[in-house]
Amino acid sequence: NEVFMQNNQNRELKEFNRLYREMDGLYHMIALNAGLSDSAMFILYALAEMGGGCLQKDIAASYGISRQTINSATKKLEREGILTLTRGRKRDMHMHLTAAGEVLVKEKIFPIMELENSGFDLMTSEESREMLRLTAKYLLLFKEQCIAACRKSENKQ
Repeated sequence: NEVFMQNNQNRELKEFNRLYREMDGLYHMIALNAGLSDSAMFILYALAEMGGGCLQKDIAASYGISRQTINSATKKLEREGILTLTRGRKRDMHMHLTAAGEVLVKEKIFPIMELENSGFDLMTSEESREMLRLTAKYLLLFKEQCIAACRKSENKQ
């Protein structure tokens, strides 16, 4: 099949992608175990990480989730009494946990953060710094290639 013949990913990239998907699957499993949708978990995680008052657009940008998905999940969390929204400048919406939301974060999100920390704690500081350095380097190089490819594609149109 011609499509399969054009797939020339190297072994390391295939393994990197497999690990990425496995990590993504772990977060999905954690969200299900917590009784949350993936997007709700990431919103609550972001509020725990960034603090109350963060913007929906900041969460979308930081977590690579579409604004529509964040907006839908936010409305659901608001209906459930987990968070409130306050209008900022223009169309910006600031998110704040309610008392019920703070309890939910303490019960469901903080344990996730503790699990993540324990994974890093099991590595040496040199290992964790090297992992971060190489991941950041790959992301930067990949981003540059994506931007160049998009520009090339725009020029063809």
